[in-house]
Formats: sequence, structure tokens, C-alpha cells
Amino acid sequence: MHRSIYSLKTFTGNLRLFTALTLLLPLAGFCQETAATKLEKWPADLERDFALSALPPHLRAGATVYLLDPAKGYYVAKKGTNGFICYIERTSWEWGEFRKDLAAPISYDPEGARTIFPVVMDVAAMRASGKYSATQIRDIVKDRIAKGIYKAPARSGVSYMLAPVMRVYPHYPPDNLIVTAQMSHYMFYAPYTNNNDIGGDKTNGPFVNNPDNAIFGDKKGPYGFIIMPAGKAEQAQIAKEGAGLLKRLAAYKPYFKVEPMKM
Repeated sequence: MHRSIYSLKTFTGNLRLFTALTLLLPLAGFCQETAATKLEKWPADLERDFALSALPPHLRAGATVYLLDPAKGYYVAKKGTNGFICYIERTSWEWGEFRKDLAAPISYDPEGARTIFPVVMDVAAMRASGKYSATQIRDIVKDRIAKGIYKAPARSGVSYMLAPVMRVYPHYPPDNLIVTAQMSHYMFYAPYTNNNDIGGDKTNGPFVNNPDNAIFGDKKGPYGFIIMPAGKAEQAQIAKEGAGLLKRLAAYKPYFKVEPMKM
């Protein structure tokens, strides 16, 4: 009988210790970022100019520009008037990893701003909070899409990615290769599609890019795009006009040195 009482006390004490540790474990598990992946605040003028370079020149003056505060998430740096938005994407939730060398200038028309950008905003805020791992963020977004909290675009529309350089994933998850490339292009909303639907040609375009298919299953990804690369003459003009920006970017981060796109 005495031994049983001792065992109960020991069990109760261990249970309390286990409970306390369990409460602490999520914090330890969530804070997955290290010095190698922790985002930093960019110089505001460089980030603004790089974000705006996603858009064709005639849309830049009227566009809303979002900048990233790594401690909080995206915020409006310049309020626009034409319904288009632009920003630098620095976390792609589908890959389930935190990197600090991803930098993709992206813009959306009003429909993309309404349906796709809220996901981007929430992902940035969750990463900034330090309360979630990259895989937890991926699973949360996946769950919200499945529940209809995040919705696919309801009409056709366009996302411009006309920047003179970008640092992106060229393949689908779980392939985490990342490259710096000059591939200015147009993206047209194509939910729940794959490349076979349009007979896409990744060498010459157009082709479908839908990394969400790797998460939800083939032709089940809500944020697919038909990619149309800019023509050679247009690419050359973009590179020429963006030469100053390219120099500023390369001076800021060596990984912006251009390398061929690997498809």
C-alpha cells in the first residue's frame, strides 16, 4: 500500500512535469528559423523599385506597393489607385521550408489581389510571428484552402512578373532547387489545371505552372497559372531598362548574379 502511494505521487509529479514540457514544446517546435533562414529587412527604396519592376511601366504609378517587415509581415508602403498591387515574395508556402534567398517580384490585378494575395499576407505574418514551422504553415494554408477560407480566382486575370531578374523555384515541391534567372513573363490565372491541358511547351511557352498540384493532387491546385514568357526583344528591353536595378541588387546580395534558368 505504501509503495502504491509513492508510485501515485511519482506519477502525478511526472504528469505535471510532462504537461509543463508539453506546453513549452510548441514554442520550441514553432521557432524553426535560424541565422541561415531568418529574413532581414531590405532597404526600402530597393525593395520598392524591385517590386514595381514586376509591372509594366504604365501601371507602376497607380499600383499599391507592399513591403515586408520580417517582424510583422507585409504593409502598404504606397497606396495605389488602379487596383494593381506588387510585392516581393520571400516565402513560398508549398515548399514547406524557410529560406532567406528567395526573392520573386510579383504583381496581381484586382482579382488576384482579392483571392491570392491574402494567402501571401497570412503566410508572411505567420512566419514573422515565430510561432510556426514552415511545414505547419504549409499545412495551415492547405487546410484553409480545403475549407474554402482561401478561394481560387473567380475570373480570368493577369499577374505580371516582368522584373529583370528573379530568384525562384523552377520546379515543383519537394524539389527545393532555387535559381536566379532572367525570365520576365506574364501569368494568367488557370485554377485546377496542368500542363497537359494546354499542350504546354516549357521551352518556348505558354505552359502551366501549378505547384499546388503537388500538394492537393493533379488538377486540384487552385493557384495555377498559364505562363507566357516575354518575347526576346521584350526581354532584352527589360534587361536594358533594368540594368541599374540589376547592379543595385547584385551589390546588395551576390546571389542576384544572373544564371541560366534550369527547367
